[in-house]
Amino acid sequence: MSQTLSRRSFLRGSLGGVGLTLALPVFDAFLNNAGTAWADGAPLPLRFGTWFWGCGMNPGRWNPATVGTDWELTPELAPLAAVRDSLNVLSGFSIDLDGHANHPHISGVMGTLTGGAPPKPEHVLAPTLDLLISDAIGGSTRFRSLEMAATGSPRHSYSLRGENVRNPSEVSPLALYTRVFGQGFRDPNSATFEPDPEVLLRKSVISAVGEDRKRLERELGSHDKHRLDAYLTSLRQLEHQLTVQLEEPPPLAACIIPEAPEATEVSAEIEEAVGNHALMAEVLALALACDQTRVFNIVFSYGASNLHKSGTQTGHHQLTHEEFVDAALGYQPQASYFVDRSMEAWSSFVGRLAAIEEGAGTLLDNCLVMAHSETSYAKDHDITGLPFMTAGRAGGRIVTGRHITGTGDPVTRIGLTMQQLMGLPVERWGIGAMETNEPVGELFV
Repeated sequence: MSQTLSRRSFLRGSLGGVGLTLALPVFDAFLNNAGTAWADGAPLPLRFGTWFWGCGMNPGRWNPATVGTDWELTPELAPLAAVRDSLNVLSGFSIDLDGHANHPHISGVMGTLTGGAPPKPEHVLAPTLDLLISDAIGGSTRFRSLEMAATGSPRHSYSLRGENVRNPSEVSPLALYTRVFGQGFRDPNSATFEPDPEVLLRKSVISAVGEDRKRLERELGSHDKHRLDAYLTSLRQLEHQLTVQLEEPPPLAACIIPEAPEATEVSAEIEEAVGNHALMAEVLALALACDQTRVFNIVFSYGASNLHKSGTQTGHHQLTHEEFVDAALGYQPQASYFVDRSMEAWSSFVGRLAAIEEGAGTLLDNCLVMAHSETSYAKDHDITGLPFMTAGRAGGRIVTGRHITGTGDPVTRIGLTMQQLMGLPVERWGIGAMETNEPVGELFV
């Protein structure tokens, strides 16, 4: 049987002139003998994601003292003990402003994700890293990417194709669940599948808009042509999502449809943010297991983090600037509290991916997640020595358990590495002084 069946095997038929397919259950024959790939040798789905927290860390309490595999957890990395061996910590990578001003809470994150420091706060010099990767690997899933923010604003998203083209974040776990598993969700393990005629009609309308592009371009100036290109790119992505709905999904053993979460309050109050993040992580993990998307972006707290404790409006960002450094401790204890809670949330997210079995390993084994912040020491808006972490083994392409320091190298080395690990044929990346052809070689297997 293993020689004749593949993960895409199904039975065909028709009913009233409508084509039907009958999916087969998940057989061991779908996988190779080791459970590490499909039986035909194709790799299991590979996913990429970003996880962002605002207002950085305290370098002396976050950066490990030694490099390599024998590094010890520092006070602000202590919450990562349970997932330490699934992570890499990268320190000492910085933003080169290339003669531009340091725009607080913007230059760091946009330099990281676009490869160049923005000359003005609103400038987006290139599509963000996640979009470069989703353009390459997001073509076979219902959603090219999913964006989430735990603190209540759809604009808390760093997935941008241009100044006015932002992928908004879902801010409600229930809304995220409805979007992924509600109308339009196709269970890959369902016994039947029937294309929706309304989808067919909507697809033809979007295709007609795309075909009219050349005529309209002749009538537009250069700036509007750029906007049109960004707009049609978004439409093409939607068209693809609709097209995917017309195809029979392959069965996936790890896909289990969760129960809908209860409605929750959405705000920057720390306990609500932690709770919403945990619920969204649950939905996302199962969306990945069901191959609804292969790219995602999570914002635990935005740049200039407004996380705050219940009963007070004094937030994390305000504390980084107004709280005195405790003379005995050597840091700001109230501000550092939010660093600790951010690391706890990151640890729980990594643990959730690791808890889902997939083939001979876990969902995390087939993920590459880059965690980052927009500043190192937020009190000074410092963009040198930005904190980074990776989680997952990218299908066996990356080593884990290491601390690597960049000693002032540009953060684009990390972005180039992420693209190469995800299979993109790119040898150089970055803009101006940040351009590099040197990936972080210590990460590669």
